[in-house]
Amino acid sequence: MQLDKVVAYHKALADPTRLRMLILLAGGELSGLELAERLHLTPATITHHAAKLREASLIHERREKNSIFFSLNDYFLKNNATASVALIYKNSEGDKNDVDIEQDTRLKETVVKNFFKADGRLKHLPAQLKKKLIVLAHLASKLEAGRRYGEKEINAFIGGYHEDYATIRREFIMHQFMFRENEVYELNPSEMWAKA
Repeated sequence: MQLDKVVAYHKALADPTRLRMLILLAGGELSGLELAERLHLTPATITHHAAKLREASLIHERREKNSIFFSLNDYFLKNNATASVALIYKNSEGDKNDVDIEQDTRLKETVVKNFFKADGRLKHLPAQLKKKLIVLAHLASKLEAGRRYGEKEINAFIGGYHEDYATIRREFIMHQFMFRENEVYELNPSEMWAKA
């Protein structure tokens, strides 16, 4: 799961009113007016907090005449909680032994050799996730840590390796190699990069 989605999830939960709304909605669908009455708040306040919860995909909203009804989005609520834990613990590799590390190194060398031409350009992005992550890590390792790249700069960098810069740029974000905010891209620490 993308880091920004996990952050949005926690920001949405970081408010007592929104948590109380979710607790009430766990009992079933309620209208905005019912929520306002139960929480002793104005309907406008409920609308404001509902918008934050909806942005984080934590609730569903349906309109019936002049009333808006809210219900929990169970899938995203549970999935985001699990994703947070997985993101935090995904790189704890305490169980790896020397043989595993050596096999990983050989696999990485083989994938790089098979998917990159002699001039360093990428032949094509692998379909298999494990190999794709190795290719993306190889490319990301050539970026400058701490540097902020504009979209044109990151496109030019990727274009030096492959013509489909839009796909590779999207893959960098999806697999946590890079963080994007306001069209500015920055390399994440390698510990955050998706591992196969």
